[in-house]
Order: sequence, then structure tokens, then C-alpha cells
Amino acid sequence: AEPLRFTSPDGYDVLAGKNNRQNDYICVRLARPEDVWLHARGVAGAHVLVRNPSGGPLPAPTLRFAAGLAAFFSRASGSRAVPVDYTLAKHVHKPKGARPGMVLYTHQSTLAVPPTPPPGE
Repeated sequence: AEPLRFTSPDGYDVLAGKNNRQNDYICVRLARPEDVWLHARGVAGAHVLVRNPSGGPLPAPTLRFAAGLAAFFSRASGSRAVPVDYTLAKHVHKPKGARPGMVLYTHQSTLAVPPTPPPGE
């Protein structure tokens, strides 16, 4: 199954995996080096990817939108504020032999955001 697709307030394409296979597909097949990858810190949840064709910094509303989705589609969705790590996709790596959806990442920053349901939910 395909990952969920959304459009950020600034018009960026945002993808979210709702299971390990979709998360793996996003990280291994779809991510381009300058795309921005997000995940709720320390809990199971969706991998969220913001397509960033220009490679420049994302507008704050898009970053907060994507982080809110990562928080919503995580095991921490009942919390008031969820720490969400984000980094460029080129800093996300799947270890050899790792199970689907398992990644390691570096160069991250963290935002604390409330879980935000996607438009229409």
C-alpha cells in the first residue's frame, strides 16, 4: 500500500507511512537527499517525508505541519506535546539486515509539537 499523501500549508508534498513497510518504502525508495525526514522521538510511529525540490530551508508552517503529523501518527499521540526529530533524508540510513522501517539518523533537530490530525480527520 502507498503511504498517505498530504499538502502542507505552503504547498509542499508530505508523505507519511502508517506501518513498517510504508516507512521503509518512504526511506529507501522515495526519499531524495534534500527531502526532510521526520519521526517522533523515542516511540514507534510514522516516518514523514517532506518533498523539498529546492533543497532550501522549509517554511516554518510546513515544518510544523509535518511534525504534527509525525506526532499524530505515533504512539505518543495522546500527549500534549511530542518531541519530533527532523533531518535531511541524506542523514537517514537503514542498517544492513534491519527489519522494515528501522533506520538510524544523524544531524537532527527537534521540535516539540502537539499531535495534529491530518486535514479531513
